Amino acid sequence: MSFNPRTLVAVLHDSLAAAAAWLLAYWLRFNLDLPQAFLHYALVHLAWVVPLQAAAFWRFGLYRGIWRFASLNDLKRIVLAVAVATLLITLVLVMTRPAAIVPRSVLVLDPLLLVVLMGGNRLAYRAWKEHRMSLALLTNRQPLLVLGAGSAAEGLIRELGKSREWRVVGLLDDAARKQGRDIHGVPVLGRLEDVGSIARKLEASHAVVAMPGASHGDRRRAAELCTAAGLTVLTVPAFEDLVSGRVALSSLRKIELDDLLGRDPVKLDESGLSQLIRDRTVLVTGAGGSIGSELARQVLRFAPQKLLLLDHGELALYQIEQEFAGQGAPCEFIIGDVKDAALMEAVMAAHRPALVLHAAAYKHVPLMENANAWAAVKNNVLGTLVTARAAQAHGVEKFVMVSTDKAVNPTNVMGASKRVAEQVCQALQDGATRFVSVRFGNVLGSSGSVIPKFRAQIEAGGPVTVTHPEITRYFMSIPEACQLVLQAGLMGEGGEIFVLDMGEPVKIADLARQMIVLSGNTEEEIPIRYTGLRPGEKLYEELLADAESTLPTPHPKLRIARARPVDAGLLDWLSAWLAVPEPRTEADVKATLRRWVPEYRAPEAGAAGLREERSQA
Repeated sequence: MSFNPRTLVAVLHDSLAAAAAWLLAYWLRFNLDLPQAFLHYALVHLAWVVPLQAAAFWRFGLYRGIWRFASLNDLKRIVLAVAVATLLITLVLVMTRPAAIVPRSVLVLDPLLLVVLMGGNRLAYRAWKEHRMSLALLTNRQPLLVLGAGSAAEGLIRELGKSREWRVVGLLDDAARKQGRDIHGVPVLGRLEDVGSIARKLEASHAVVAMPGASHGDRRRAAELCTAAGLTVLTVPAFEDLVSGRVALSSLRKIELDDLLGRDPVKLDESGLSQLIRDRTVLVTGAGGSIGSELARQVLRFAPQKLLLLDHGELALYQIEQEFAGQGAPCEFIIGDVKDAALMEAVMAAHRPALVLHAAAYKHVPLMENANAWAAVKNNVLGTLVTARAAQAHGVEKFVMVSTDKAVNPTNVMGASKRVAEQVCQALQDGATRFVSVRFGNVLGSSGSVIPKFRAQIEAGGPVTVTHPEITRYFMSIPEACQLVLQAGLMGEGGEIFVLDMGEPVKIADLARQMIVLSGNTEEEIPIRYTGLRPGEKLYEELLADAESTLPTPHPKLRIARARPVDAGLLDWLSAWLAVPEPRTEADVKATLRRWVPEYRAPEAGAAGLREERSQA
């Protein structure tokens, strides 16, 4: 350990404290009237009492800490060091038998007084430093209310005590046992619903939701109460981020829509997924996309032998390669197209993956309608067929295809093409490879999601554009969706279409209003403008087709859709139809999709329905 002047000061302080405690113990022993003879021997004994105690203090590392940050751990070390020093002194007294016997009460009083002197001075120094800092910062810091009076709030108060920006003025919590109490001098002033009146009384314009371990429903309620009171709502990082050490508790940020729409953590079969992935090769297609990249992150948690990331976009794959570069992950990055049969055969033959997660797809509904209909079918159907057949030919154990809720009663080419891709996986289920499809709705923050679009429109001053006042969608977070995809892949025995529990549907217009309020604006400042439904778009998404039923699974957020049987000639017919070199016309594509997906409503029918919906609106 390096030695510096501050360490020397600390050693001198503790040595003086040891001498003072020893003499004070004698003084108290004789009722504040110490005889001259005992004073003489008390001073003589200091010659070896102080060095023994100093040696114990050094051995227990009392000089590695910084007094300004003295804590309970420092007090524990002081107690241990003093206890050991007392034992050593007692042992020396027994062995040397000095001329004047040290009173036994002195041996009891001395360690108690020494702990008080050493620990008390350290804590007093810390309190003095923090008080000086608080006085210097007090006038410039903004008052802050904290919702939640648990361990997160306690840590937040400690960390913000050094902040130059925030001053915690009160806590709110619904627990009756916490009312009227305080944490580090900050009082619990009331329940969460009192936030408006308390904020006005204390002139606070900001509140932080410090409930990282609470359910998303509770956190959403807290945020909505603050928003209704006109406060700027902040939040602490999520509990899993705090535990992992990725961020500090004091990393306050504005609460966002993702926090309000988020859901409780997914419970995974960790041991089962470990058996499925650990020390095995996994292939993720569409790995540069929002779903594919998150699937790759989730797979890496279970230590695969090798992770293959395939995408046809160079920039997207480069970005994920840069992200994984510093992690030492066993990854291989492959630029390629899932429609390229030779490439997919070569990848499967060279690497022999045990698990394929097929996330490659075109998914933007209006863009894949009309002129791009053939591109959507080629990518979503042929890409699935080529990749699935290559997987089957090379002994892949499980093939998990990421599908969509838009495959249910589709009104657009994208949804219909994904329904055909599901049928491809059903039709191929006649061998060792087990094919599983997983349907879910919109995910927060994915490419093409309305949330980044709304955020950009708000930052530009509006208006926020919504297609229809009644348009409704399901939402879940990308990590939750990907965790459930893996869980479904583990549970699937082959041929199933899993449906994720997407929670309650959300009106897009309500979502836009929440984002406007959270940004600190009003709807008068940033209006909402309705633009009309886009090609292929419908008001309400469904997770099951009309003719389908579901079966429960052991996992509460997963059910199995019982889809109708697939025509035996589908694969051969599709192979021939997709093999033509020239592009198919839009009319041909849509007519063929209607043949294989009877529930697919033609764009003409969808347009008529749209006109009816608009007339009613």
